[in-house]
Amino acid sequence: MTDSPGAVENLITAYLNAKQSVIELGYGHEIDWMASLEFENVDERTFLREAAWVVLSSGLAERVVSKKFPLVSHAFFYWQSAERIVHDEKACRKNALRFFNNPPKINAIVQIATHVYKTGFWSVHESIRQYGPAYLTQLPYMGPATSLHLAKNLGFQEVKPDRHLTRLAAALGYARPLSMCAEIASAVGDKLSVVDLIIWRYATLNRNYIDDFVAANSERTTCPSPLSQSVISRVQTSSPTRLARCLQYVLRCLRLTRSV
Repeated sequence: MTDSPGAVENLITAYLNAKQSVIELGYGHEIDWMASLEFENVDERTFLREAAWVVLSSGLAERVVSKKFPLVSHAFFYWQSAERIVHDEKACRKNALRFFNNPPKINAIVQIATHVYKTGFWSVHESIRQYGPAYLTQLPYMGPATSLHLAKNLGFQEVKPDRHLTRLAAALGYARPLSMCAEIASAVGDKLSVVDLIIWRYATLNRNYIDDFVAANSERTTCPSPLSQSVISRVQTSSPTRLARCLQYVLRCLRLTRSV
């Protein structure tokens, strides 16, 4: 685990570089979306849509699901309501299978809609608020990892231990992805779910993502100048929220420098 001040700072620098790369490659909207999520704002349509996304994504590349998801959404009336899906269950299933030929997953989506319809969405919402991912595990296709994935997409501060984050955490000496992401989140002020998203997206864009982080973590363990050109450029191009986070990063560098 990166327990020295300099090593932690190197991890933060690698993360900020990854974040900048993700933004420059056109995925900044994903970061903004994840940062804006609040569970209290989740309605029935949002829950059904995100649950379906997680079910379909299980074991598949994101690009495959992204291509087919609009067609599946159309088959399910764009997640208008659980009641609409249950009342037209056969048509929903038939049409969805035309675009996504995986009966167990399509059936799981119908079962989740049925659960919401019979239980009542706001009762489901309250149970999720109280019990978090533990409640979600009773739904089909919601195991230990996928329940965290769905919870994260609903606004909970969770980390999904997918293969990318798990491999990176192990390479950097962390027992779990959660520990790695929590350390980064604490240092830079990003939400835990945002840190998860940025590392995952960077990994999908760069097959050498582990090498990039490990190389940064192996560099001379002294805090880089907080007024380095990379930090200045981030400040100059930042929104007020990102500016605040960059300033937190600068202050942390100053504290770490004094402690080394």
